[in-house]
Amino acid sequence: MFQSVLIANRGEIAVRIIRTLRRLGVRSVAVYSDADASARHVLEADLAVHIGLSAARESYLSIPRIIAAAQRTGAQAIHPGYGFLAENAAFARACADAGLVFVGPPASAIEAMGDKIRAKQTVAAAGVPVVRGRTESGMSDADLVDAAAEIGFPVLLKPSAGGGGKGMRLVTSADELAAAIESARREARGSFGDDTLLVEQFVQRPRHIEIQVLADGFGNVIHLGERECSLQRRHQKIIEEAPSPLLDAAMRERMGAAAVDAARAVGYVGAGTVECIVSADRPDEFFFMEMNTRLQVEHPVTELVTGLDLVEWQLRVAAGERLTLADVRLDGHAVEARVYAEDPARDFLPTGGTVLALREPADARVDSGLRVGGAVGSDYDPMLAKVVAWAPTRAEALTRLSAALGETVVLGVGTNIAYLRDLLADPDVVAGRLDTQLVERRGRFTQAVPDEVFVAAALDELLSSRPTGPVVSRWDVPDGWRLGGSAGFSVRLDCADRHVLVRVVEGAVSVDGSDFTPASVTVDGSVLRLTYAGQTRAYQRAKDGSVLWLAADGSSWAVAEHSLLEESGVAGSRGGPVTSPMPGTVLVVKAAVGDVVAAGTPLLVVEAMKMEHTITAPVDGVLTELTVQAGQQVALNQPLALVTPAVQEDT
Repeated sequence: MFQSVLIANRGEIAVRIIRTLRRLGVRSVAVYSDADASARHVLEADLAVHIGLSAARESYLSIPRIIAAAQRTGAQAIHPGYGFLAENAAFARACADAGLVFVGPPASAIEAMGDKIRAKQTVAAAGVPVVRGRTESGMSDADLVDAAAEIGFPVLLKPSAGGGGKGMRLVTSADELAAAIESARREARGSFGDDTLLVEQFVQRPRHIEIQVLADGFGNVIHLGERECSLQRRHQKIIEEAPSPLLDAAMRERMGAAAVDAARAVGYVGAGTVECIVSADRPDEFFFMEMNTRLQVEHPVTELVTGLDLVEWQLRVAAGERLTLADVRLDGHAVEARVYAEDPARDFLPTGGTVLALREPADARVDSGLRVGGAVGSDYDPMLAKVVAWAPTRAEALTRLSAALGETVVLGVGTNIAYLRDLLADPDVVAGRLDTQLVERRGRFTQAVPDEVFVAAALDELLSSRPTGPVVSRWDVPDGWRLGGSAGFSVRLDCADRHVLVRVVEGAVSVDGSDFTPASVTVDGSVLRLTYAGQTRAYQRAKDGSVLWLAADGSSWAVAEHSLLEESGVAGSRGGPVTSPMPGTVLVVKAAVGDVVAAGTPLLVVEAMKMEHTITAPVDGVLTELTVQAGQQVALNQPLALVTPAVQEDT
C-alpha cells in the first residue's frame, strides 16, 4: 500500500477519499485554489498545497501544478476523484512520466471509452448490445440528417467527446434537426473542444441503469451489481439507488456479464461504471450507453449494499494487489440524494453564500464538503453533499432517506433539500415506476412561505431588540407602548416571492392584515421555538445582518427585514431595481445608462456554475443606474441596476 496519496480534487469527494486514507494509515495530501483556502478538505488533510487561482483551469485542471505538488510533498500516487482530470488520458500519462501512480485505469482505456464513437464500436465488437444508430467519425451535418431519417424519429444527438449531458439534444421531428445539430455542435465545441456528433435511436421511457465493475492488473474483472440512476434533471442525476427496483436476478447477471466484457475489451483496471439504457416498456432489453472510467458520484449506494469500500479497492489495485473478492452479495437497499446549492423554486438557479449553521443527520451516511463558516461560491460545481440511507427494504430506505433529509440543516446557502423530499414522496418514485423524463414531467417546483415563518421572524426581531440590561425607561421597550395604550410592533419582511407586513400587539400577531393570533417565541442559541395557532414548532436559526435564516423539516427560509418606509408607493416611485438572482460573474452588459428600455429588455447576462442567466428590465422606463461591468463578481441579490419608470405627464 502507498504511504502518501495526493487528491487532485476538492469538496465532498476529497473529504470522502481522506476518510479512507486515514483508516488505512496513508498520509493524505490535498490541493486547493484561492477560493478553497479554508475549505473542509484542506483542513482535514494531513498536508495541503496551494496550486493556483480560483479558476479551475488555473488550479484543479492544471496538470503541471498538480504533478509538481505531488513531487514536492513526496506523494507516491494521485487519486483524481471525479470530474476535473479524472477521465483525462493526458493526466494519466503525465503521472506515469513523473513516476507517480494514477489511481485509475490505463490511459489507453480512458481514451477508448472517452470517445463515445470508439467506445460503441469496441463494446459492440465484444458482443455487448448497443443502441441502433450511426457512429462513424467525422459525420457532416448532411450525414447526420441522413442517419436520423434512416433511424427514425425520435433520435438523440450526442457529442462523441465528454459527457454530463452537455451537447445532448433530443430531436422529435425532421423540422427540428438542423437547429439541434447547430446547437449541439456549438455546445460540444465549447465544452470539449470537439464538435463531433453521433446520432442514436431514442429509447422510449428510458431507464438509466449502470453496472459497477472492478478490475485488477492480472486480468480479473468482477461486477458489484447495478445502480438505478433514472431520476435526472437536465441529464444530471439527482437520486440514485442500489439495487434497481426493475431488475431481477437473471437480468442483473446478464447486464453484469456484459459490463465485465466491456471492461475486458479495453484492458480496464480499477473501478469503473458501465452505463446502460433499459426501456421501461421492455425491461428485458438493455443497451450500452457509455463507460465512466472513474469513481462515480453515486458509489456510496453500492458500498452500502456490498459492504465494500470502493476507494480502498481503487488504492489496492493501483498498488498492484490482486482482487480477492469472491461471491459478492447485495444486502438490503440504499438510496442517495444529492444536495445542491440551487433554488428549485427559481428554476434551479445556483445559490451561494457562507454556511452559517450546519446539522447532519445521525442515522444516515453523509459525504459532505461543508463546514460552518465555509463559503459556497460560483467557481465550481454546485453539489455540496450526498445523504445516503440503507435499510433492509426499498420502502424503508426511501423513508429513512426522507427522514434524514428532514434532519439536515444548511443555513446561509439555499439548497434543494425540500425538493428532494418532495421527489421522494412522488407516487411513481415510491412505486419504482422510474424513467429519465419523470422529473421533467413533474413540472415546476413551488413551495409557498407559510405565515408562521414570518411570525417567527417578527417575534425573533422583537425579542432581539429588547434591552438586555436593567430597563431604565418604559420607552426603551420596543413594543410600541405609549401613554394611553400600545401601538404594537410592526416590521416589513420579505422571503422568496412574499412581501408582508407583520404587526405584534400584546402577544398577538397579524400577517398582512389577518386576524390577530396569539403567538410567542423562545430562543435558545441556535434553536427558536414558536407557539402559534395552537402548535409549537422548533426551528434552527442563524442571523446574517438583516436576514434571519430559519429551517425545519428539510425546508429553509431566508427572511429579510426592510424599513417600514419601503411601502409599495415609495418603492414604486423609485422604479424597478434589478438584482442578481444568483452569485456569479457578469458576462455581458447589454445596455447603458440613459437607455430607454421596455419591460423584458435584456440588460445583463450573469454566469454561475456553467449556467447563464439573462437579466431583464422589470418595468418600462429609463436605465438610470448601472453598478457593475463585464467580468465583475456579484453576490446573490446584489443590486446591479435601476430602471426608473418614465414620468407620465398630465394631459
